[in-house]
Amino acid sequence: MKLKLRLLYKLFRIILLFINGLIIAGGIFPVIDVLWSANDAKTKRDALKIRWLTRFCGIVNLHIIQEGTSPEPGALIVSNHISWLDIIAIGQCVPAYFIAKSDISSWPIIGYLAKQGGTLFIRRGDKQHIRTMSEKMVWLLKQNASIVAFPEGTTTNGDGVLAFHPSLFQPALLTRCPVQPVAIQYLGAARFQAPFIGDDDFISHLFKILSLEKFEVKLTFLPAISSRDNNRRSISAETRNLIFEIISGATSTGNAVPPMRKHL
Repeated sequence: MKLKLRLLYKLFRIILLFINGLIIAGGIFPVIDVLWSANDAKTKRDALKIRWLTRFCGIVNLHIIQEGTSPEPGALIVSNHISWLDIIAIGQCVPAYFIAKSDISSWPIIGYLAKQGGTLFIRRGDKQHIRTMSEKMVWLLKQNASIVAFPEGTTTNGDGVLAFHPSLFQPALLTRCPVQPVAIQYLGAARFQAPFIGDDDFISHLFKILSLEKFEVKLTFLPAISSRDNNRRSISAETRNLIFEIISGATSTGNAVPPMRKHL
């Protein structure tokens, strides 16, 4: 009974938070864009987004353990991908635009909030659309905005790291911006509950998350890598290997890294 009451209470607060998010995205953001300059408007929107994400973390009792230094503005941030919760965790620490697969745009409420929050949706397999999104990424990086991408292209259970798609690194090379890898690790019970893979759907997964009393996620911000005099295959492999060393518990860059999937 106590568990059910806690779940219902969390669900009630989440519904109120989503309503608040719709008001911010549909009503407040447009007003901010009209009343303030582009730079000031972005600062105010980022502050509102971080406050919203912080409230979300408070409701689900998500504790973020951060190691390393957060990236400076204008960086391409790349991470392994386990769950939609990755965006919640990273977004609370770093004001940034996110790259996500187009499927998320159709999720009820979440899709709209993500779009209004500046998420760029990529239709995988559509080369023309991917080129358009790449141009958008270049423009944002030139405006000193940070972008978070998940180069695996899909989620995993968090035990390993798939090969990174090199094409996502091209905007960083064109703008010569730094590339900063981030390793995500869910701890304790969350290690088994957080992964969003296979046939999982958002609503049932959200209930699973709300049923937890609390859970922790560890974000390890690794040193940024220069994109100058680099190519997208080498930098994608390097960032993937650095993240894998953290995920696997390796303590030396000399440790062997398991074979990667062939780049697409």
